[in-house]
Amino acid sequence: MTDSPAQARNMPWILPGATLGVLGGGQLGRMFCVAARTMGYYTCVLDPDPASPAGRIADRHIQAAYDDPRALDDMAGQCDVITTEFENIPAQSLRHLARQTPVFPGADVLETAQDRQREKGFAAGAGLRPVPYHPVAAEADFADACAAVAFPAILKSARLGYDGKGQVMLASADDLAAAFDSLGRVACVLEQKIDLRCEISVIVARNRAGQSVCLPVSENRHVGGILHAGIVPARVDEALADQARGQALRLADALDYVGVLAVEFFIADDGQLYFNEMAPRPHNSGHYSKDACVTSQFEQQVRMICGLPPGDTRLLSPVVMINMLGELWPPDWPVILQQPNIKLHLYGKHEARPGRKMGHFNVLADDVETALSQAQAVFARLQGSD
Repeated sequence: MTDSPAQARNMPWILPGATLGVLGGGQLGRMFCVAARTMGYYTCVLDPDPASPAGRIADRHIQAAYDDPRALDDMAGQCDVITTEFENIPAQSLRHLARQTPVFPGADVLETAQDRQREKGFAAGAGLRPVPYHPVAAEADFADACAAVAFPAILKSARLGYDGKGQVMLASADDLAAAFDSLGRVACVLEQKIDLRCEISVIVARNRAGQSVCLPVSENRHVGGILHAGIVPARVDEALADQARGQALRLADALDYVGVLAVEFFIADDGQLYFNEMAPRPHNSGHYSKDACVTSQFEQQVRMICGLPPGDTRLLSPVVMINMLGELWPPDWPVILQQPNIKLHLYGKHEARPGRKMGHFNVLADDVETALSQAQAVFARLQGSD
């Protein structure tokens, strides 16, 4: 049996000296392990990659598939609590683990986040407003979908899409059949393309007792479907920022969420706030917090799964985060390192590929426009375009 919400709320704090487990060995797991070890915890990572960034720095790396029952039992036997670093872990693996040790977030949350249709429906039920959409599972759904969604539109695979993958832009209903074929005729969601003013994200930290906080709102810029820059504080109306924070907290409460949850919103040209998607884990758009907040999103993740109170979320400095992808490799390191107000974070990945996130840097300045100008100038030099 898994712990009920009431049982979880009554669990004692998990204190330094305990072992924290993380399913997934990428950069998010690595930064979680750094935060955990800094706070005095031991770490255990389960990931099939022998060179996983998190596995290489954890106290223990169990190199196995996420659905390997023996590996899961091994992990459960040595961890006081377990979390995840990405949402596409098999939900059944979390249920297997939860029979032996606390796991946050739970399997039901991951199942909701793994399916766009289920995710949007849950968000709507919690009082958030998704972009107009309609499920498309077969050709029989085409007519109803086209009647419900205005064009231009985007056809998105319901599962396993990220960083712009699994998406096709449609100029009109005539493009739907070809787009459906191109995505392998898998279950999809047809979503209206709205005129965007910007995208923002809210990182929520919530513990077992229901205590929750929001990190400062990030304004996100994408290139090729991948987050390029996070601008904090977001340059949006404070009333909209408050609305986004309130909706993100409402969603976390509806999920009875434990851990760190990222909630992305669109702000349309008419000022309307739309729910885009959620990520039940730390998020790329929250990386600015490693240098610019009293408590980073990764320390918050440690605190939340251990039942501790949330850390202070104050923004210590305006900041712009810039993603570094494999196209930049090898970068001209002095361009970054000669800047005293830039903080560099690399992910320990040995192979650089186009589109692969290799690291990021945070530019801290007295105001956000100065930080953005410097970030753009440094990135242009790294690209060789200056």
